[in-house]
Amino acid sequence: MADPQEVLSRRVQSALGAAFGPEYADTDPVVRPSQFADYQANAALALAKRLGRKPREVSAAIMEHLDVADVCRDIEVSGPGFINLTLREDWIADQTRQLLDDPRVGVPVQERLNIPLDYSAPNVAKEMHVGHLRTTVVGDSLARTLEFLGHHVIRQNHIGDWGTPFGMLIEHLLEAGEDSEEADLLTTDPNAFYQAARTKFDSSGEGPDDFAARARRRVVALQGGDEETLRLWRELVGLSRIYFNKVYAKLGVTLTDDHLAGESSYNAMLADVCDELESKGIAEISDGALCVFLEGFTGREDKPVPLIVRKSDGGYGYATTDLATVRYRVDDLKADRILYVVGAPQAMHFKMVWATARKAGWLPDRVETTHVQIGNVLGPDGKILRTRSGAPVRLVQLLDEAIERAAAVVAENRPDLDAESQAEIARKVGIGAVKYADLSVSHDTEYVFDFDRMLALTGNTGPYIQYAQARIRSIFRKGGVDPRGVDGAITVSEGSERDLALKLLGFGAVVEQVGDHLQPHRLSTYLFELAQTLTAFYEHCPVLTASTDAERESRLALVSVALRVLVQGLDLLGVESPEHM
Repeated sequence: MADPQEVLSRRVQSALGAAFGPEYADTDPVVRPSQFADYQANAALALAKRLGRKPREVSAAIMEHLDVADVCRDIEVSGPGFINLTLREDWIADQTRQLLDDPRVGVPVQERLNIPLDYSAPNVAKEMHVGHLRTTVVGDSLARTLEFLGHHVIRQNHIGDWGTPFGMLIEHLLEAGEDSEEADLLTTDPNAFYQAARTKFDSSGEGPDDFAARARRRVVALQGGDEETLRLWRELVGLSRIYFNKVYAKLGVTLTDDHLAGESSYNAMLADVCDELESKGIAEISDGALCVFLEGFTGREDKPVPLIVRKSDGGYGYATTDLATVRYRVDDLKADRILYVVGAPQAMHFKMVWATARKAGWLPDRVETTHVQIGNVLGPDGKILRTRSGAPVRLVQLLDEAIERAAAVVAENRPDLDAESQAEIARKVGIGAVKYADLSVSHDTEYVFDFDRMLALTGNTGPYIQYAQARIRSIFRKGGVDPRGVDGAITVSEGSERDLALKLLGFGAVVEQVGDHLQPHRLSTYLFELAQTLTAFYEHCPVLTASTDAERESRLALVSVALRVLVQGLDLLGVESPEHM
């Protein structure tokens, strides 16, 4: 089976080489979907000036060498030089029938790359909030998609598990007791634990035995490798890990303890990072701090902006850790492509870190680094989504509310189901609605969080796509047919059959685009369009009551492929597919 656009592009490209010489064989054939045919090749318009000929003459020359008789039933030149290409129905049917036997439903396997993928990254002893939603959901969808395309994805959950706050957190844990109810907050309400420690620190006296002084000494002990302090630190991290896993399980993402690669992982490398940058003349002392000044990075009044790799007090910051991270991912993880699914405000920071790493020789040109920039989640007022008190919205609270709202919808629509079944559907629909809403817009743009819109059964929503696959399942249940056992021939004599088959043939190319361009919203758009195409198909093409047995078998085969594409597509987004809706 093959994507029609790709097949036609190769054929037109071959014709370009034959018509105008081998130097034109790699020219973009500019094959695009068309309202006047299935596809349109527009290469002639771009080539006319280069060849010194009229576009229609160029099109005629291409047509003389264009071998598509086995694929197209109609080919014609229109307008100023467009080549309209209409596919043969038997070719469409044959290619779609091949999808039925393909466990990958047309998605190719790409050349395998090692891809460290940095996403989610919550902080130890702090609640995950709505700001973590997008980096976690987008990152997980990319991980799923890249793996399905054949790559070795190395998930990297770069949690905040090191630094100054841990002095006060460890001291608070000691005072509260490791087995206390207060310590249990780390697994249920980390913010409460953190705020209690912060309040103690801020209200502390400055005597040598007061909380603040002990907390500062504890930071020194932690960074110095004191075993008892490290034990307490590990206790904090372990309790927070329980909390993270609860959130990840509720959200349905693939992150596990094996993917934790926090800031602490690189602590032993930081001094060496600084020493090497200084010895190579890349970093210099400025106002007591070790800084890298890169050409092209300037601030106000064109003053150079420093990348501070060691503070004036001898401490290290994010830049140092991120440089060590780059070096580790290249040298130890053998990265071919490194992806960072992180908020858009970090763009300048990453550019400076990568430029420094390349200058130091730690990031060779063969390794691609990409910041998958994440936009904000907004409230109805168009500002960053917060609670009425102004605090960030807790992610768990958001997800629980989504499930609760979905449960009300399911109870109303499916009173025939038992409570357990209703609850299971509500979980899948509620969580799926939140994730799909996030993934249906470009990752670098903002969007307004709106439960009513997200949970709607119409429009570009998760429930609409989930319903599309559930409706196909109901057809097979009603007909007493197992969708996995369908093996009939496919014909596409009706326009709606043809439209559905063509849409199904495009799935593989869309998944490739998601992996290549790191844009899950392309897949969301495709699934929405497929669901719409299915709705039109049902209006014109009855399945179980088709006029002949052959027609019935053909349509069962078509919707069986559609079911597999919808389920696979939703899975790549990290959205579950309920049996019933």
